[in-house]
Amino acid sequence: MDPFVRRLVERLHDPARPLSRNRHFHTFDTPEGRMALKVSRRLKSLHQDILACVREGRRARLFRHLDAEGEHRLELHFERIAGRRVSHLKAAELELLAQLPGVRDALAGDL
Repeated sequence: MDPFVRRLVERLHDPARPLSRNRHFHTFDTPEGRMALKVSRRLKSLHQDILACVREGRRARLFRHLDAEGEHRLELHFERIAGRRVSHLKAAELELLAQLPGVRDALAGDL
């Protein structure tokens, strides 16, 4: 992951120093900025789903199966809707996801 994109994603997720998309619109009007927003939205969605699994008493599972692109497989099971979500994460995305509150505890044995 590009270091600039990674830093933008970290700032978007930092509650102490949030990065305003409105104030810094010129930053997010670049290809790197758009990529940071896309990764940020995806990680926020995964974060919410991981916490929902924990609230349901289920466990999110991370499989260390690396495919040809070096991606990790994250699988979430949802009892209330009898469904599951499977996501493939690059190593940098997994590191960023692990920094979000509650994720490291939910994936304790798998990280």
